[in-house]
Amino acid sequence: MNSVAVITAKRFPAAKQRMAGGVPEERRLALVEAMLGDVLEAVTGARQVNFTVVVTGEVAAADLAAGHGAEVIHDPEDAGHIGAAELGIERAIELGAECVILLPGDCPLLEAREIDSLLTGIPEKFVTVVPDRHGTGTNALVLRPPDAIKPAFGEGSCQRHLRLARDAGLPHDTEEVAGLALDLDTPADIVALTTKIEMVRATGGNPAPRTAAVLGI
Repeated sequence: MNSVAVITAKRFPAAKQRMAGGVPEERRLALVEAMLGDVLEAVTGARQVNFTVVVTGEVAAADLAAGHGAEVIHDPEDAGHIGAAELGIERAIELGAECVILLPGDCPLLEAREIDSLLTGIPEKFVTVVPDRHGTGTNALVLRPPDAIKPAFGEGSCQRHLRLARDAGLPHDTEEVAGLALDLDTPADIVALTTKIEMVRATGGNPAPRTAAVLGI
């Protein structure tokens, strides 16, 4: 199966504004770049991904993506999460993708094996919604075919995506993925991430190395 990963990344200064009050700007920018680097590393290591597309208007993100062998779709107008995802899906279809996995650039705990698990054994028509840790948002979306439904990210998007799949008559399900549950939006999320990294390290793992380095852990 020809599977394409689509990662969307805002311009770094515009990203993670909810951290601005508790995280110095220089550190916030470094954190955004580090998280994207960790996600790209996971995608690069996934055996079920044939091609990676990064949609961004950020020069540093484009350079980082190119360094991981990804194709960059320039998004100078910052189309937003939905608009950027649609640009990525269009390119995936041009590449002959049978399946697309839409991924965020801010889930640094993501592992290659988790991506492979999501993409293994998908029926010819299917929608998989990966919820965030609160169970309301969507942190990843697997679509077969790539235009099975239109992405509808944002508050309450988990149920919205399931409803869109149901209305389209497509088989669908949710799947919880540990490495995709925690996206960083607030200083409280940094605390949760730090705790998780320390727990995994205690068992011999080395999760989110770039992000951990920026956080000094």
